Amino acid sequence: MSVMAVELGASRLLAPYFSSSQIVWTIIIGTIMIAMALGNLYGGKKADKDPNPDKLYARIIIAAIWIAAIPVVGKYIIIGISALLVFAINSNFLVIAGFAACMVIFVFPLFLLGTVTPSLVKFSVDSLSDSGSVVGKLNAFNTIGSIIGTFVPTFISIPAVGTSITFLIFAGILLTLSIVYFVSGGIKRNFKEAGRVVAGILLFTVCCVFGHNNSFAFWQTGLTYEGESVYNYLQVYEDDREVVLSTNVLFGVQSVYLKDGGLTGMYYDVAMAAPYMAGLYEKENMKVLILGNGTGTFATQCKRYFNNMDISGVEIDGKITELAKKYFELPEDVKVTTYDGRAYLNADKETYDVIMVDAYQDITIPFQMSSIEFFTLVKDHLTEDGVMVVNMNMRTDDEDGITAYLSDTISAVFDAVYTANASGSTNRELFASNNPEIVGRFSKNLKIEEDARLKAMMENVYAKLEEYKAGNLLMTDDKAPVELLGMKAIDAIIKDEVSALR
Repeated sequence: MSVMAVELGASRLLAPYFSSSQIVWTIIIGTIMIAMALGNLYGGKKADKDPNPDKLYARIIIAAIWIAAIPVVGKYIIIGISALLVFAINSNFLVIAGFAACMVIFVFPLFLLGTVTPSLVKFSVDSLSDSGSVVGKLNAFNTIGSIIGTFVPTFISIPAVGTSITFLIFAGILLTLSIVYFVSGGIKRNFKEAGRVVAGILLFTVCCVFGHNNSFAFWQTGLTYEGESVYNYLQVYEDDREVVLSTNVLFGVQSVYLKDGGLTGMYYDVAMAAPYMAGLYEKENMKVLILGNGTGTFATQCKRYFNNMDISGVEIDGKITELAKKYFELPEDVKVTTYDGRAYLNADKETYDVIMVDAYQDITIPFQMSSIEFFTLVKDHLTEDGVMVVNMNMRTDDEDGITAYLSDTISAVFDAVYTANASGSTNRELFASNNPEIVGRFSKNLKIEEDARLKAMMENVYAKLEEYKAGNLLMTDDKAPVELLGMKAIDAIIKDEVSALR
């Protein structure tokens, strides 16, 4: 139970620094399996050599204290390892740094917990005649514990009290089991074991005092909000000019709200070209769907500047929608559905003039929203002259980079595909439609625009538009290596940033 809880806690501890992609999960699972395998080998040898339960429970106490210490020192270890490695390696930084952090933080306590099963087999099997039954029962209870340790952190403890306290809860369970064992007989025989118990209680208390804070961004002060949901680490901070949401400490801004009501200066402004391409001033009412609504920056901007918008949003994280209403003044008439974007399209029968795809999981787009099948589904939900706009974060100019893969895949579905880079960022906006006249329509509707600042911004976007020349790098539901492509893009960004410091 505790092993699984630590594994899930590990993913949340690492996510703000390395993302929660399939690659990071692979690192976590692989590291834990290494630790458990070594623990199994060591535990079996120790149990054969000295079948004394006192030593097993002493190891459990040590593991409990180590796990309890993770909320106290874990994030500092991650930052320290990252700071050392960022200057030492030129590629695969997130993979190597994540693996190193996992090895340092999690291998030792899980190695100790890996000694439990072979030790219990040694203590429990009295004869070969019932060995199969005993081992079967142990494995059954092991599995039950794993089930509890999987569901409780995910659906109860992490959303309710956070990752740090989750570590403390399961460390406390381990410590309590050991104390019960020693109090029931072990301590009476050995004052050394009594000392271990007392020391364990004192150290655990210290960890509870200093480790209950769930702040990941320990170098930042004055945050408006910091917490966790089922899906994300969430952070809101603000100043006199803006309110900002970040779902990942080290990887920038997910949503922004400008208090003065102006343009953001970010990719949201570029994406506002899509309504012009879809005939903004030719239609009495324009239906817009946003997949990955976040706190509603795009919806808010459209509502501010256009008065004929019927906007719906889809956001998988309901907590983000709550924050949108509390801190980001999400318009009341923007209906937001808590759902996965693709699953929503599968159930939705409506068609839209504009569909914006801005669904990112940490640093990369979810694979199920990057395939030919998904973009075909989007096309089926557009009107005949409708426009899809896709925010592509971490743009690269590599011929085999994630930007090329996404653009080629979209080009296999839509007849007209154009791109425009957002100034001062790594974002690129892609506009796709089956209407070949979207650029001409953009120009026609832009001439009607009366807001001088918005018109100047849109003219800048118009000047940047480039027709995309498609290749054959296609992603499908069966094969969409977005995590690897995303990691490659992040490596390039980190390398560029660090080169100046070097």
